[in-house]
Amino acid sequence: MSRLSPGRILAWAVLGAFIVCSLFPLWITLKTALVPTATLFDQATLLVPVEVTLDNFRRVLGLAPVNPATPSTPINFALALRNSLVFTLLTVGGQIFFSALAAYAFARIRFIGSTVIFYLFIAATMIPAIVLFIPNFVLIKELGWLNTFQGMVAPTILMSPFAVFFLRQFFLSTPRELEEAARIDGATPFRTFWSVVLPVHKSAIATLAILLSINAWNDFFWPFLVGRDADVRVMSVALAAFKTQQQNGNPDWTGLMAGTVLSIVPVIVLLVLFGRRVVESLQFSGLK
Repeated sequence: MSRLSPGRILAWAVLGAFIVCSLFPLWITLKTALVPTATLFDQATLLVPVEVTLDNFRRVLGLAPVNPATPSTPINFALALRNSLVFTLLTVGGQIFFSALAAYAFARIRFIGSTVIFYLFIAATMIPAIVLFIPNFVLIKELGWLNTFQGMVAPTILMSPFAVFFLRQFFLSTPRELEEAARIDGATPFRTFWSVVLPVHKSAIATLAILLSINAWNDFFWPFLVGRDADVRVMSVALAAFKTQQQNGNPDWTGLMAGTVLSIVPVIVLLVLFGRRVVESLQFSGLK
């Protein structure tokens, strides 16, 4: 066992301080969500709540009567959770499938200008997303897709330069002997891609799915523009609507924090379960 040097102790102390600073806001959010509304301000200065209740979670999920301070039409967070799940699954599923096809083509198919096209494609990551919001919104409006899931996922379901670059790094490492053996057995190029290449890199695909899921789950501005109706409203938009609909500009902090906890739990679970795999895959791909 190595000796604890002053430098090592200092490093662990700094790391511990960073962890505490990172987790402290999350703890305050959870504490506020567990405190009864009537005693919120009495316990505001306490790090640990004196009285704990789950009524705030039941209330935002529609399982208990609403707080009199809430609006006459309370936000349905259970529906918003479902909508976030649908939005995330559609976005991530489409991006992985189409980006994997593009990445495999860039990794294995050689044609005139393939390298130039690849770098032009990757250069799309340098375009600020805000630049594309107006033309995309006009297109979705003309198609009549406002307040629909297809309108929310259409601009991103077919294209993700990050996903293409990420998967291409792994496809380049695929042994060509595996693909040649599949072709000798009569497999078509798509069959080789689907049955040979993808299973080999299922770990990388799972990692990409986690990264894209976190991004889609936390997306706010585009769903806010296109999907404001309650039928398609996602969690990030529902939280904003919940805050702005409070009477007299006095938010229902306990309900708002309960909804916030519900929105961040899936992301935390993903990071806890698959955080190491994400770091290892990113290191392999060369991303910083």
